[in-house]
Amino acid sequence: MTRQVRDVNGRLWTVHGTLEWRTPATEDDFEHDVAAGYVPGVVMIALISVLAIVLVSWMPVDVYVPGWLILALVLLGLFFPARWALRRPWRLVAETGDDGDGEPTERWVGTVRGYFTARGEIAKVAKSIGQDTQPSYEGVLKPVP
Repeated sequence: MTRQVRDVNGRLWTVHGTLEWRTPATEDDFEHDVAAGYVPGVVMIALISVLAIVLVSWMPVDVYVPGWLILALVLLGLFFPARWALRRPWRLVAETGDDGDGEPTERWVGTVRGYFTARGEIAKVAKSIGQDTQPSYEGVLKPVP
């Protein structure tokens, strides 16, 4: 997700977002960051898989299982991985200028959660830059020294 925007002074800004695979640690989250890692998730998936195999293997031969029930169970099983993927944090960056060494002279950075939120925030930042000379201080992005 990258956009090129010109502000009212004619400077060209690049606004882009990148997916963060790990949730960034912030001061607010410090006390609540007691994650046990990925082991409990793996154990739960293994347990559900074993129970599903036992259920199917012990099912009598003359039981009819409708196709819509299988589809509903598959969709239910894919709900949480899809939700996890769509709710990953995105790092948004707006930068402009070049100091001669390839580094931007002005850079604003922020983090939002979710793909659709990131797209909407990038559109807001691009609109703010197009109407003003920089991103809004009331938005997600904050200037980086």
